[in-house]
Amino acid sequence: MEFRRIFDTIPEQFDRYRPRYSRELFDHLIAYAGVGPGKAVLELGPGTGQATDPILDTGCDYHAIELGEHLAAKLREKYGNRNNFTLVQDDFITHDFGEKRFDLIYSAATIQWIPEDIAFSKTFSLLKPGGVLAMMLTRGDYKSPNEALYEKIQRVYTAHFKPETPYRHGSFGYANATDYGYVDFERREFYGKREMNADEYAAFCGTHCDHLVIPEPDKTLFFDGLRKAVLDAGNRIEFWDTYVLYLTRKPL
Repeated sequence: MEFRRIFDTIPEQFDRYRPRYSRELFDHLIAYAGVGPGKAVLELGPGTGQATDPILDTGCDYHAIELGEHLAAKLREKYGNRNNFTLVQDDFITHDFGEKRFDLIYSAATIQWIPEDIAFSKTFSLLKPGGVLAMMLTRGDYKSPNEALYEKIQRVYTAHFKPETPYRHGSFGYANATDYGYVDFERREFYGKREMNADEYAAFCGTHCDHLVIPEPDKTLFFDGLRKAVLDAGNRIEFWDTYVLYLTRKPL
């Protein structure tokens, strides 16, 4: 199974444990893109809505395209009664949007699964003149708050992190948007913290694509090792999160 499709096998776990983004990030994005009633927005691969509520709550004309059948079902369960919510369960790479155009297209840790040339050229064609492309991701640091715990966890990875299919997905060139006609590229950072107990941390790690393909017996030993490391550290692990927001525009 493609890594970009594997999240669809764990919709409930994905919904509960994947990180959300800061309110400050969304306040900045909404103001920057002028999101609100009468504005058409497209979210790429919303998962189960980790970055959906703040945009949907503006009253905009919200659209989403989600690859996963079970993730899409979870989204409909959560938002299907909202009058401004529209969802297509399909592959962005091949989907035909017809004549529909958007004021904002945004991605929360999704666009990197799309080949760069398709990601930028297709979003560019789908935006109205002056429209905004926003790309966000989370970088979690659990080393700085507790280096001793970090080292214990690294030993668990060394011993038992042996995925059947290695993750070889290359880094995505966010700044390359300007090679496809975009202008005014910028990068912003926002900050937050998360705390988890041992079970929550193991469940969160179980939402990473390459962690889902660890074969037995290493899979059980790996997740048991993560739990024990956090339990031994007082049953608490803290993440210092950096929420990165890339913004760029289609020229008027």
